[in-house]
Amino acid sequence: MKTYWNTNNGIAQLQNWEPNCWIQVTCPTEEDQRELEERFGIPDYFITDISDTDERARYEYDDGWMLIILRIPYVKEIRSRTPYTTVPLGIIHKRDVTITVCYYETNMMIDFVSFQQKRSEGFTDYVDMIFRLFLSSAVWYLKRLKQINSLIDKAKRNLDKDVNNESLIGLSRLQDSLTYFNTSIRGNETLLSKLKFKLQIDELDADLIEDVNIEMTQARETASIYSDILESTMDTYSSIINNNMNTVMKTLTTVSILMMFPTLIASYFGMNLINGMESHPLGFPLALAISLGVSALAWFTLHRKGLV
Repeated sequence: MKTYWNTNNGIAQLQNWEPNCWIQVTCPTEEDQRELEERFGIPDYFITDISDTDERARYEYDDGWMLIILRIPYVKEIRSRTPYTTVPLGIIHKRDVTITVCYYETNMMIDFVSFQQKRSEGFTDYVDMIFRLFLSSAVWYLKRLKQINSLIDKAKRNLDKDVNNESLIGLSRLQDSLTYFNTSIRGNETLLSKLKFKLQIDELDADLIEDVNIEMTQARETASIYSDILESTMDTYSSIINNNMNTVMKTLTTVSILMMFPTLIASYFGMNLINGMESHPLGFPLALAISLGVSALAWFTLHRKGLV
């Protein structure tokens, strides 16, 4: 889906392409890709690189065209091993052509357009637009991190009541999401530091870059803190599970030891050997008393050693 935006005085949708407008392409089809390549002469591998989910944050120049790939947060609507992940957002520019391409419909881009419409200022140039996309991505990383933290707290409350596999698996998936976030944010920071020397920035852009740096640093540190907390939490519950298992095994071992003595005595007196108790009227009560006495002595000994 292609949308044309006039960015001179606020954000206004256009019916057709005009020079210096912003072309927003979301979930492009093969027809959209072919039209971009044929109409504007975009290198074909630009679109292919953007479609790669694992493409790292970077920039590239080819025949006057500039490609910037930014990693942005994305929430999968369907049940997944990693509900929170990151996807590439491609920014393509050459003279009067500025195009953003994303193969996923994200809340960040919807909010970005809505926020810019409320500002009613538009963009001073394509450089301003690029850094505002960086700023928006950092803000949305923080929003998603807050949601992840809420899910961590919810899982911890469930685990406090009952240590179950479902909550532990949920925490493990959130740990994967935080790893993706951490890696992508660091990649975006590296990309930003390089673009500061590659793009023609003015004083306003410098102020905007400073804001982006602050937000990205906060997002990176927040992701690191949540990741450390989650790792510590997983280790704690792992220790609890091991401790519970040790308690169960100790109890089972103690019961086995206590049951061993009656079994041993009953086996001895039940053998087909002459032991003087075969015809004695008190033979069975005596064997039972010996079993109970030895078991009681074993229990007392284990109790004194703190094993029962």
